[in-house]
Amino acid sequence: MLENAKRWVNPINTSNKAKKIRRSMMAGLATFAVAILLFAQIVLSADEAKMPAQESLYARSAALIDGDTGRLLYGKEEDVILPMASTTKIMTCILVLEMMEPEEICTASAYAASQPQVHLGVQKGWSFRCEDLLYSLMLESHNDTAVILAEAAAGSVEGFATWMNKKAKEIGLSQTHFVTPNGLDNEAHYTTARELALLLRYCIRTSPKSKEFLKITRTAQYEFTDTTGKYSFSVYNHNAFLQMMEGALSGKTGFTGTAGYCYVGALQREDKTLIVALLACGWPNNKTYKWSDTRKLMNYGLEQFKKLNLLQIEPDEAELAPIEVRDGQGGQIGETVYLKPVVRNYAGEESILAPLSSEVTLKYEIADRLYAPVKSGDYIGKIRYMLGEETLAERCVVAGETIGKIDYPWCLGQVLRLLWIE
Repeated sequence: MLENAKRWVNPINTSNKAKKIRRSMMAGLATFAVAILLFAQIVLSADEAKMPAQESLYARSAALIDGDTGRLLYGKEEDVILPMASTTKIMTCILVLEMMEPEEICTASAYAASQPQVHLGVQKGWSFRCEDLLYSLMLESHNDTAVILAEAAAGSVEGFATWMNKKAKEIGLSQTHFVTPNGLDNEAHYTTARELALLLRYCIRTSPKSKEFLKITRTAQYEFTDTTGKYSFSVYNHNAFLQMMEGALSGKTGFTGTAGYCYVGALQREDKTLIVALLACGWPNNKTYKWSDTRKLMNYGLEQFKKLNLLQIEPDEAELAPIEVRDGQGGQIGETVYLKPVVRNYAGEESILAPLSSEVTLKYEIADRLYAPVKSGDYIGKIRYMLGEETLAERCVVAGETIGKIDYPWCLGQVLRLLWIE
């Protein structure tokens, strides 16, 4: 085990110059590889921005969602339960960020040190700052690091899994279940493409630690030591998508023999935030399939959807005509009484991504007539903002004034008024 560790750790006082040169060469080769990939993908075919045919995607399961609202924009078996491999670590990362402080010390157990590759190569008893391990977790996807963090946060892997599943429930993920913090194969460890995308949305948008999550996952290279300063480590970001498309925000790769290649990534360009999740996207030697599918779905979202601001869509005044109030007290006996409806609070998405050819319509569900008594503010209907058959938002319609019911005292008063006038 110690020999294995030595492949990963560098005593600070030996051969630093040679190792720095080697690291520089590795970084240069990685940059060159990314440049070749970008060059090969510069030209988009005319059809690529159109809705991708399901058979054109390599992934068995895929989802494209609006990162601002969570709405599904495209799906291919998006609700099929599948293993997620190391994309699991986005949950591990965000949960540790929310549960621990950056300077807290995390110590490796024998169980953590026994984790299979890819690993940092720690030994039992080695200690690290929590923040440093998060870079190891997300840039290099180290399996031992995931266990160290889980045990530090919750006391055990099993305890941490309980917190992972609790968080999944809070986010609204009903078809996701966690057993491990690193995503190694387990029949009870699974998700769906749609829910994996929603999980990344939580990490980059709604979590109180979203800024910290983005900082870590967007870092190209990071160096740290153990708490003794005896061993130094360099970790490199393996998320090639960050250099692949303008506006790439974050993401996480994954692979196991059962799960195949998996990926979840986010992009922000102009007024759009898009998230793609892919499960079972090929097996060796098809490591690049996930990049092809990701780029295809991202371009579809960029080219075929527009931002619609629902708050700028005002109700039609003709649909808000005065409503007759039966048995209502008016100006005189026999007068037909009308009430003006008033549009009140708005509930729902303020803006959405919608297909270029689509338009939001308003569906008015307001009472044709009312019966006295009616109080100002009483609910009398609603306006639904519709995209096809989907309800995006609603506005409440209420009575704009109070109208009493005709009764004996009111009738007597009207008669006396008429007699007085005469």
